[in-house]
Amino acid sequence: MTMIDTTALELIDSPILLIRSNRIIFGNAAAQALLGRHILNEDVRLAIRHPEAVSTINARQGGRIRVPGISIPGSIWELACHVLDETTRLVTLDDKSIGVSVARAHADFVANASHELRTPLAAVLGYVETLTDPKAGADRFLGIIAREAQRMLALVEDLMSLSRIEAIKHEAPSDPVDLVAVAREAVAESGDSSNVRLTANIDRAMVAGDRAQLAQVLRNLIENARKYGRPGTPIDVVLELTPTGWLSLSVIDQGDGIAPEHLPRLTERFYRADASRSRQAGGTGLGLSIVKHIVERHRGRFDISSRLGVGTTAAVILPGLPE
Repeated sequence: MTMIDTTALELIDSPILLIRSNRIIFGNAAAQALLGRHILNEDVRLAIRHPEAVSTINARQGGRIRVPGISIPGSIWELACHVLDETTRLVTLDDKSIGVSVARAHADFVANASHELRTPLAAVLGYVETLTDPKAGADRFLGIIAREAQRMLALVEDLMSLSRIEAIKHEAPSDPVDLVAVAREAVAESGDSSNVRLTANIDRAMVAGDRAQLAQVLRNLIENARKYGRPGTPIDVVLELTPTGWLSLSVIDQGDGIAPEHLPRLTERFYRADASRSRQAGGTGLGLSIVKHIVERHRGRFDISSRLGVGTTAAVILPGLPE
């Protein structure tokens, strides 16, 4: 019978089990936290309710297998079984959930980006083909081609912007930036600024930041508020120094609002609460995702609150610099 010192196994962060004749004779703290303290001396078939995993544990040569849902629904664990003798097995469990989730998110992203580019490209190609007919109305079709090409260009620019932000997201910016000045410029550059109102309870609001990225955050939020606010209603940009010393920058519209079930997903790439209205308004579906990544790079928080029939508030909270 194989003897093994379990003291060292107790120091390992990953779940480890010792199994003899299908009964769990040892589980380190990580294994008990994952499967429950009751697993000691329990039949492995009851502790790990996965027939293929149990077959792998009982196999003469051991092996590896991916087991879903051990911790929570949707989780993925890799179970590795090492044969110590005819009746004894050392089993390790490795959480692969994050890697699988990232791979799935990447695949979804590529699929969504392809779809978003394919739609306007199909329109461009269709109208170009139509224009080969000398009887076609050239002016109307050229206008549609120009609009769809502009839509593709905006999407490509947002994809490139998101890629650049993600490449440096772990590098916290350090340049001193005055948020009041950035907000004033963003409001002035917002096209029709007559309905965009800036209020601040502080003359200077210094943060450690990337000025160009912070300006992009404000432009995106103001543009979003303009698209979804009711025509003719004001857009309020409010900058406040909070009692904690953090700076709060909010963009408030008076639109139709967003249903509560959509709020947690608004910063996902290409997610739209109202797909038809978003496309009609000309959005790429990446604006709020870009905002979220920029705010995270600045070690801040981004929050969206909304009331149906009243409007939406997008708030950026950033740590302030001492004057």
